[in-house]
Amino acid sequence: RGVTRNGSGQTLPIDDRADDGLANLMGAVQRGDHDALATLYDRLSPIVFGALVRILRDRSLAEDVTQEVFVEMWTLAARFDRQRGSVHAWAVTIARRRAIDRIRSVESQRRRVGLLAQRRGDEEAPTADSVVDRDQAVRVRRAMMLLPPDQRTAVELAFLEGCSHAVVAE
Repeated sequence: RGVTRNGSGQTLPIDDRADDGLANLMGAVQRGDHDALATLYDRLSPIVFGALVRILRDRSLAEDVTQEVFVEMWTLAARFDRQRGSVHAWAVTIARRRAIDRIRSVESQRRRVGLLAQRRGDEEAPTADSVVDRDQAVRVRRAMMLLPPDQRTAVELAFLEGCSHAVVAE
């Protein structure tokens, strides 16, 4: 039996039966079952989020990266091999890798902003927030392109064009 902590610091037992249940859910995710992914998210997100908070030390960043972890689990589901390890370990490994990538990205952005500030002088340098906003806009555009056309259209109508839910539904 292993033990882990969720985002609240609560200790949660992980036993073989729970892991078999996660493996079965992962098998359903591999077959494209969205409901299984939702259940997997419900079961693992507190553990993933807790690990990310400890690494990133920023709850907001950890929330974003938690979502990225489950998107990656969905897109790479075919790569999961039950014989090589547990779903729990796979999720935490993805989370750790994503957290390290995020730390590197944030540090890289800070260095770029600093270099731009030195080159242009402080008055013309972009703020760190504007660099982050541009990075997030790129990520949103990439994520939108992953959506099926009908879902992408619905999101564009609702959030970019400000249409009501009734108009989006039509």
